[in-house]
Amino acid sequence: MAAVYTVGAVQLPTWFPAATATLWLMLGGFFLRLRYLLAYFVVVGVAVAVAVTLRHTGAPQPGVVLALVLAALLVLAYARSRERVGIQGSLGASMLVDLRDRLLAQGEVPPLDPGWRVETVLRAAYGDSFSGDFVVAARSGGVTGSGAGGLLELALVDVSGKGQAAGTRALMLSGAFGGLLGAMPADEFLPAANRYLLRQAWDEGFATAVHVAVDQRTGAYDARAAGHPPLAHYHGGSGIWEVVTGGRGPLLGVFDEPEFPGHTGVLLPGDALLLYTDGLVEDHARDIALGIDRLLGAAERVATHGFAGGAARILDAARAGEGDDRAVVLVWRHS
Repeated sequence: MAAVYTVGAVQLPTWFPAATATLWLMLGGFFLRLRYLLAYFVVVGVAVAVAVTLRHTGAPQPGVVLALVLAALLVLAYARSRERVGIQGSLGASMLVDLRDRLLAQGEVPPLDPGWRVETVLRAAYGDSFSGDFVVAARSGGVTGSGAGGLLELALVDVSGKGQAAGTRALMLSGAFGGLLGAMPADEFLPAANRYLLRQAWDEGFATAVHVAVDQRTGAYDARAAGHPPLAHYHGGSGIWEVVTGGRGPLLGVFDEPEFPGHTGVLLPGDALLLYTDGLVEDHARDIALGIDRLLGAAERVATHGFAGGAARILDAARAGEGDDRAVVLVWRHS
């Protein structure tokens, strides 16, 4: 590559000015490992010097030299970060995206029994691709003996931090929590998730979560929260959203043996459950209770027009800022 540049710069100087060496630097950073890249920079530098000498055009302008030096430093920084992963080219980014897509697939709700619907909407802070909020879902045995697969389990988790910083931890936790969900009794999920999070020993390693297990044949549900905003139960008969204050425990990843009490209820035909993260209701300028009231006001308007597409409409109507990750899970039973 350096030889091609040298010959081209001498024979076709208008097509190969000194500034085009930036492309050669970038290509080297894309294909070469760090220990070879430093030597390659020296070779490219020699090639530029030889081309300038043979053309008798004088030294490159200071701005061109500065651009080449800055390009070399940026390529070197990229190569060092890629070296930590141990792979070359764009494989690191593609692997991360593939991992994200695979783990997000765990949040896809499995096929439900007739009469049941679930919608989930997740949006990362500032439009990032990685979010600290995630959902995992699974089907298992029923809470009232309704048989295998009768129980729908959903967990909405909010990892500390936001955007890409929390997104990397969320990717790891979503895989682990997805494996736990449905593999043990519903009342043991949050304690197991807490133990797993403690073992990570992260500096900022706490998370909030809400876990709901719904028996699709009877409508009976068990809800447990770990430092998470309270879920809401819509009663189709009265048309009222009720904030569920029971079944609340401490944050995940803080205490060794916390207790996560359960709240039981029944989803009758026409009823719904609303799960959400604090990005929709928390604001430094107002109390969180006001944020919940505003959210439920949006949920009331959605309920009057039908729940289909309601998760996205609730998130949009909550008028939450872009500075935090946001997620909504809406579960309802057809009347």
